[in-house]
Amino acid sequence: METADDEDVNEVRLSGRVSGEPEERVLPSGDRLVSMRIVVPRTPQRRRGRGATVDTIDCVAWTSRPRAVLGAMRMGDVVSIQGSLRRRFWRGQQGPASKMEVEVSQAKRLRRGSSSPPRASGAKLASAEA
Repeated sequence: METADDEDVNEVRLSGRVSGEPEERVLPSGDRLVSMRIVVPRTPQRRRGRGATVDTIDCVAWTSRPRAVLGAMRMGDVVSIQGSLRRRFWRGQQGPASKMEVEVSQAKRLRRGSSSPPRASGAKLASAEA
């Protein structure tokens, strides 16, 4: 992918295991999103002599196609995610808050997890501030 300035790139590509059920939320603004976390093992050279080390990464989908794909994921599924790193801001009960997450543009299940039975409906629906 070429940009006007080839040094400015914000692309994320991850493969890992879904660590919990995806959650669909409706924000106070009316926007809908589906969020989930994936666990990605670190490469051996990044472990620094310790046992298995992983990173847990928050992923969120705002547009309809990625929302549908993420909503169909189950805990334990092995997935591939593509998107961009974003910092999202909101005002919570404690005041201004923010978090870093991957904004998903494409997602694909690579393998169904052994402990992930099919779910009757889409992602769990919740109302939230963030």
